Amino acid sequence: MQLDHDFLKQWEQIVNDVDKDHCPISCVKKVVFKTVDRKQKTINLRSLRKQGFDADSLENAVSQFIEENESSIASMELVLDVEAVAELIQPETDKLLKGI
Repeated sequence: MQLDHDFLKQWEQIVNDVDKDHCPISCVKKVVFKTVDRKQKTINLRSLRKQGFDADSLENAVSQFIEENESSIASMELVLDVEAVAELIQPETDKLLKGI
């Protein structure tokens, strides 16, 4: 499904307000780690998906990185994939609003 730019902008605003503590890996574009020595490591999940990695492999890769680097990780940020969220939620929203 191809989504237009304005539609994605609306979803981006909604998604930015979401609590990201419990988010399906399929809706995460990338994970950004900041280290105690102020370096940054990004795992681009969207890119890995395009290379054929499935959700379990992605989750394992992130978990392994965390385990191997836990003493040096200062913070972790999940960057949501607005397009994936919109594609997942919009059909359900359309069903709920049908007939209103």
